[in-house]
Amino acid sequence: MFRRRFWVCLVLSVPVLYFSEFVQLTLGYTAIRFPGSEWVTPVFAVIVFAYGGVPFLSMARVEFENRQPAMMMLISLAITVAFVYSIAAVFVLPGTMGFFWELVTLIDVMLLGHWMEMRSVRQASGALDELARLMPDTAERITDDGTTDEVPVADLQVGDRVLVRPGASIPADGTVEDGESSADEAMITGESRPVGKHPGDDVIGGTVNSGDGSLRVRVGATGDETALAGIVRLVEEAQGSKSGTQLLADRAAGWLFYVALGVAAVTAVAWILATGFGLDVVERVVTVLVIACPHALGLAVPLVVAITTSMAATNGVLVRDRTAMEDARNLDIVMFDKTGTLTEGKQGVVDVETADGWDDRRASAVAAAVEADSEHPIAEAVRRHTNDEDVSIPTASDFENIKGRGVRATVETRETIVGGPNLLDSLDAALPENISDFARTAGEKGQTVVYLVSDGNVVAGFALADVVREASKRTVDALHGMGIEVAMLTGDSEAVARSVADELGIDTYFAEVLPEEKDERVTDLTAGGERVAMVGDGVNDAPALTRADVGIAIGSGTDVAIESADIVLVENDPLDVVKLIRLSRASYRKMQENLVWATGYNVFALPLAAGVLAPLGILLSPAVGAVLMSASTVIVAINARRLQGADLSV
Repeated sequence: MFRRRFWVCLVLSVPVLYFSEFVQLTLGYTAIRFPGSEWVTPVFAVIVFAYGGVPFLSMARVEFENRQPAMMMLISLAITVAFVYSIAAVFVLPGTMGFFWELVTLIDVMLLGHWMEMRSVRQASGALDELARLMPDTAERITDDGTTDEVPVADLQVGDRVLVRPGASIPADGTVEDGESSADEAMITGESRPVGKHPGDDVIGGTVNSGDGSLRVRVGATGDETALAGIVRLVEEAQGSKSGTQLLADRAAGWLFYVALGVAAVTAVAWILATGFGLDVVERVVTVLVIACPHALGLAVPLVVAITTSMAATNGVLVRDRTAMEDARNLDIVMFDKTGTLTEGKQGVVDVETADGWDDRRASAVAAAVEADSEHPIAEAVRRHTNDEDVSIPTASDFENIKGRGVRATVETRETIVGGPNLLDSLDAALPENISDFARTAGEKGQTVVYLVSDGNVVAGFALADVVREASKRTVDALHGMGIEVAMLTGDSEAVARSVADELGIDTYFAEVLPEEKDERVTDLTAGGERVAMVGDGVNDAPALTRADVGIAIGSGTDVAIESADIVLVENDPLDVVKLIRLSRASYRKMQENLVWATGYNVFALPLAAGVLAPLGILLSPAVGAVLMSASTVIVAINARRLQGADLSV
């Protein structure tokens, strides 16, 4: 609406300015004349006022009814005074120079400022729609005779049995009655590894059967009773609980509104007592109110916001809510989700221990050869580690999958096996002392250990864990340097959380946290007066992202997390959190400077407009007052541009 009205009013303002008597005198030209040309300026100005000014009058009514004057009442005061005075100059006070040009330019600038402002404000969040999409539309319900019947998920009842094939989404909360597989629950619980599912285990609607087996599930909850529906409710509650922050410019406008009225009243009384009521008194009062017209004030914040969002984007930060961007400067705590945020969200080899006669490179190469044909996440981690180490992989043959234990192949004429502790039990193989100590230490850190067995001998152990991002340590150190505390939330185990927290130097961590508990942690901190940012990437983070003072989503995360957040880190780099805070602080300083320029000149201009120097023969006309106001607008624009020189490097 602001954009459309701005362009229409801008076009209509051109003839107003061209035929304006003041503009002609100022620029030293004479407009073309034709019958009725003297009516171009007032007629077009009235149209601009009616089309572009009325929205501000309507919004000012709300401020008036709430008894909270702000930008809308100040704008309405300015354009109404300009309109009435200019109309009076045409019909009531012939020979008096109106300033329709000031009226239309004020409306144009205000429309432009609010268009820029609204572009930076988040539109209605799509988080709940994204949550709904996680649940499949149909399910395979098992009939009494053992066959399956495809039905809408909405038709499922508690007690129904459903078949969940490999790769399919689980249609409802329930319990596994038959089958073995694994489920990817990272979106709900934050667990970085697929969770094994066996008869008697619970499953969550919306998660995915990521294993090779089919599951037969007895439905235990549907509709509003599912875990996913609970997360939806949390997001709705968090969105509704976020209070509106009154903008800095609105507060300044509110004060300027009262100042303008007060100075105008004092001016009127003083001039009436000194000279009696007349045209001079009206002109003095109008000049005071014109001086207070918020051209620069209307652009002081939107200009900085526009530049800030542009700078943020070029630095990998997308701003969806500008008030959150402003709030980032005052953060006390930045709370990170672990999986996919501080870590990469996938298993990787973090350490290797070998027996005598073997080294890391040889062990990694042989293990990768055995795992070459496996699709298991551990196999992918081993192969990825070998690629990172740039190791030449030998050829393997006779590949075999040992169900529940590992994989077997022939490498360099030797029978070679890779697997976990269950493999060692079945082989009755003894661990060398150094590898045994290695496994114990890894277990204390919550890491998974797989072993390489060659011709019946354990020759190496590989510790696997969710790999910590390279930038995470620098991020934590930089935040500490800015006086900000760092916390971590995760659905992973205590051992895993403690290991990551110790490695990164994190102040506080919370392990085995469910979605509603993440939300509660944020609520507890904010209730205690702490200003909290939440950084996450999963569905399980959505309520906490929305509840936090500043919600920051990793760009590679789920659409739900992104839609729930105020800020999105496009490059998935936690260091961008530091850039965000630095930009927020620089941006706020620039806003304050602009507000000083936009309003501070009134300290000098308003007394001149009121006529305090009239005894010395110095009087400020409405037209000159308007020029001074325009000059402050130019200063504000130049100062806002200087923000582009801010150093955000980490």
